[in-house]
Amino acid sequence: MRDIVQEGNGFYIREDGAPIAEITYAQPGENTLVIDHTYVAESLRGQGIAEQLVQRVVSYARENGKKIIPACSYAHASFRRHKEYHDVWQQE
Repeated sequence: MRDIVQEGNGFYIREDGAPIAEITYAQPGENTLVIDHTYVAESLRGQGIAEQLVQRVVSYARENGKKIIPACSYAHASFRRHKEYHDVWQQE
């Protein structure tokens, strides 16, 4: 498994300094994260990397008492599939 690192408003997997997988979020309020982008390079697709990135944001939200609005299509579909994320899902 590759290392996922937090940097700024996102979590990344880098290769030779360049992101090859990432999930980013905005923070419109003190207690809210909006997942706005998920990307996985073609060479990593089909390995569950995007789901691992979502899990990292969910863990971060739990640890910091935040709620998540999954605005990007992948994150939204993931939140619908995984009931274990519903405790941090801010449904509008």
